[in-house]
Amino acid sequence: MISSPPLPLTATTTCPDLGPVFAALWRDHGPVAPVELEPGVHAWLVMGYEELKFLTGTPELFSRDGRDWRAFQDGTVGPDSPLGPMMFFRDNVIGYDGAEHRRLRRPLEDAIAAIDHRRLRRTVESLCSDLIAGFAERGTADLVAEYAAAVPLLTIGDLIGLDPGQSRELLDAMRALFGSQEDSQEGNRRFEALLGGLAESRRAAPSDDLTSLLLRHPDLRTEAEALQAIVVLVSAGNHTTISWIAQTLRLMLVDPRFASRVRGGRLGIDDALDEVLSVAPPMINMPARYARRDTELGGKAIARGDALVLGLAGVAHDPRAHGGRAFWQSGNRAHLAWGAGPHACLARDPARTIARTAVATALHVLRDLHLTVDPASLGFEPSPWTRCPAALPVSFTATFPRPTARPTV
Repeated sequence: MISSPPLPLTATTTCPDLGPVFAALWRDHGPVAPVELEPGVHAWLVMGYEELKFLTGTPELFSRDGRDWRAFQDGTVGPDSPLGPMMFFRDNVIGYDGAEHRRLRRPLEDAIAAIDHRRLRRTVESLCSDLIAGFAERGTADLVAEYAAAVPLLTIGDLIGLDPGQSRELLDAMRALFGSQEDSQEGNRRFEALLGGLAESRRAAPSDDLTSLLLRHPDLRTEAEALQAIVVLVSAGNHTTISWIAQTLRLMLVDPRFASRVRGGRLGIDDALDEVLSVAPPMINMPARYARRDTELGGKAIARGDALVLGLAGVAHDPRAHGGRAFWQSGNRAHLAWGAGPHACLARDPARTIARTAVATALHVLRDLHLTVDPASLGFEPSPWTRCPAALPVSFTATFPRPTARPTV
């Protein structure tokens, strides 16, 4: 059981600087630290590289099934908890281990494999051009609301067959879901309702989009399974990519060292994106695994039913893995930003195509780009899981062609 006063998990996502927070957790607790998810609800934050690899690679000991969570079983966490959409059992690939997990993962693997990355890149380029054209004449913008939040959403909307208006509704619902705040349960309901309507329309009129592909996949045995596959495809590939783009642009604006290396060509766009994945990944903390029996991890006694959160940003501060040196080096992709083990993220390649294109387009087109507010005033969207800038108000000089017709995917 956890006995020491735990740090609220939100302190690791909303703090001005990640470094001191994780350094203190490592100093005081080592690779596994007690944290508080909401008042009175405790968990373990696993930050050690080897401990995380073991945690994610041993599903027979650490389950992905939220029904194994003791705090839910004993009523400490109620069914209406804001933690529910991210931590409760989901009857989809996320909620299962073993053979059932592999069956439900195959349709997603096939859907992602069906994406043509050249066409995807052209689609993203066109979307970026259209979005920038919408604010270029002003010479000012919020690069989160008007750009980073829109690019992945509209791109994935194209892939699954949503129109732009529906895609923006979906974004609002997803923000609530990932925020684990008071509106998270309602956000989850709206999210699934929007995708349920899309699935219903594609059953009546199939197309060549990914929704239609999933609806006819032989490994998905029911309409409910097909809907949940669409839910996972959209949720896994959208909010995290928004955070990835926004965090990279934020570093360009607030970190002169980072910006000079990118602008000077010493750091390529892919290397810049990998640096962000290493030190401030889109998912700072990933929910969750649940201990199937009493065990030990990182020197801590883990009780059956304890929740263990994947500290994907905390890994960058593991002194055993990095020998006291700076974790990130150019070309290093040894981070765990995509997770590890059977539940590792499937969408890393399309996410990279979207993020690379969005960041490169913004840096190429928006010249003399700088913040219009004090960097210290920049905050983050409330969430114990993600660290997405709430806003990036900027001014710039635009060098920009007329928008072109957007290709379909």
